[in-house]
Amino acid sequence: MCFGPCSMRFIMPMAATTISDAVRPRLAKGVRLQTDSTTDKRVLLYPEGIIELNETAHEILSRCDGRMLSEIVHALAEEYDADPAALAADVRDTLADLHHRKLIQLT
Repeated sequence: MCFGPCSMRFIMPMAATTISDAVRPRLAKGVRLQTDSTTDKRVLLYPEGIIELNETAHEILSRCDGRMLSEIVHALAEEYDADPAALAADVRDTLADLHHRKLIQLT
């Protein structure tokens, strides 16, 4: 924690990213989705590092191939017999986080 007159935080909270149904998420340049040959875990590789993905993130990212967000949500809802509205919120949160980290592009 910081105290005193110079304790002002320099990092501003991020505004929530609103992602439309028509956006087409894609992996950013230099980012690859693959399975680690040593651990058999699904990972996202990028020039500065690696992120181990949970099943949900992998399922979302594997569909970021030019499809619209609404198509990704529809496919996931059908495959997992889930409520599309609740699923859309989770997909948007995941994509917003990855976009903030510059690991995906939203076009």
